Amino acid sequence: MKNALLILVLAIGFSSCSKDNDDNDIAQLVTAQLSFNHQWDGEDIDIFNSSAIQYTNANGEMVSIERLRYLISELSFEQTDGTIIDIEGYHLVDIDIQGALTFNTGIEIPAEQYTNVSFRFGFSDTANIDGAYTDLNVVNWGVPMMLGGGYHYMQMEGSFINDLNEELNYQFHTIRAAENPGENVQNTDTSFTVNLGPLNATSSGAVVVNVDLAEWYKNPNVWNLNELYTMLMPNYDAQILMSQNGPSVFTRGVELNP
Repeated sequence: MKNALLILVLAIGFSSCSKDNDDNDIAQLVTAQLSFNHQWDGEDIDIFNSSAIQYTNANGEMVSIERLRYLISELSFEQTDGTIIDIEGYHLVDIDIQGALTFNTGIEIPAEQYTNVSFRFGFSDTANIDGAYTDLNVVNWGVPMMLGGGYHYMQMEGSFINDLNEELNYQFHTIRAAENPGENVQNTDTSFTVNLGPLNATSSGAVVVNVDLAEWYKNPNVWNLNELYTMLMPNYDAQILMSQNGPSVFTRGVELNP
């Protein structure tokens, strides 16, 4: 009888420990998430009410932001031992869809310190396969085959006041740089990796990304909209310049629930 009681007590104890361990495992995971906060020259802006010509770029042109979509892929978290946690999938940020400013991956990662969080702006060449993504095809995100096919990285559009005080539309679209458009087009991958630095994810895997749109026009290349405001997709040199300006656009914001 005593042996039976001892076995029963031990069984309950092991069951309790097992449940506690399960609860601890759940508590030690957080969901990987990016939220995009848009700025102009370091100041937060209401990107949903940005269609008025109200922003001044580095070249002195007044601009509006009436359409903005860009693609994020290859999100990854680097652990302190050097292990990289890669998050599969991609996300299309679209200011016409309020919920699209958050990339909620639905993927849980260990709740711990990370030495770096990074993502890719656009698709790498290996992932930039023409027609491969049904959801992107539906929203007309593709690039014409004469420019190499695949997909856009970004579409930023609006109006600006030129040197003649005229209001003109601009289309600031980024893709793979296309040299010799047509049947013999040659492409250069102009996507780039953004490194956001360390993350304390002990209580949350949510990362705020500041997106300073003014940087597209100034760092390191001051952009003259009077000269480069449309037909930029087939312009190889313009795509290279935009790719050079892109990395400084994205910086780490204030953590959510640090």
